[in-house]
Amino acid sequence: MKYIEKLHYITHDIPHLTHIEQAQNACEAGAKWVQYRCLSKVDHELLNDINSIAEICDDWGTTLIVTNHIHLNGKADIQGFHIEDMNADFTALRKLVGNDITLGGSANTPENLIRIAKEGADYAGLGPYASSETKPNNYPLITVEKYKSIIGVLSDLEIKMPVLAVGGIKIYDVNALMQSGIYGVAVSGAINFADDFIGAYQDFYDAVKG
Repeated sequence: MKYIEKLHYITHDIPHLTHIEQAQNACEAGAKWVQYRCLSKVDHELLNDINSIAEICDDWGTTLIVTNHIHLNGKADIQGFHIEDMNADFTALRKLVGNDITLGGSANTPENLIRIAKEGADYAGLGPYASSETKPNNYPLITVEKYKSIIGVLSDLEIKMPVLAVGGIKIYDVNALMQSGIYGVAVSGAINFADDFIGAYQDFYDAVKG
């Protein structure tokens, strides 16, 4: 089983920090997992960002995951991809990238999770927990009790794929979420828009590690 960090930090298009600056801050704060999420640039711009972020991650021993853009596999030092399309064919994606690349998926239901686990995803982000300005969508919100129920379903089926809560998570949500049985959490806005980025990251890290 591949290494999956319990706190996934996700970069985003924001006015006051570039993706590279976000990654640098996260690594300085101790991040061991950076997910580059940029859906607004063309390939050469993406690769410029990714190559710079890969150097930063290499310096800090941090795993670099890229959201979508799986066509860039092999063109930069990318350890894995997170695919947001809940209908993505992970069997085909796994054949495309091989076994060494980490593949994560997004899910909103236990059925989503069961399918992508069987198709070879290494982990999944399950959400949204709350409404999020970072990634607005119309999927039903998932309560702590619902997380507990879904994790119970996976456990009954002996599916061991790590599942992370995602979507509008604040620091005061983490304790209850972790007690639901999830593996970890993914965070973007609550860190990116904090007055103290590094302090906010470290607060989340401490809360997730418990």
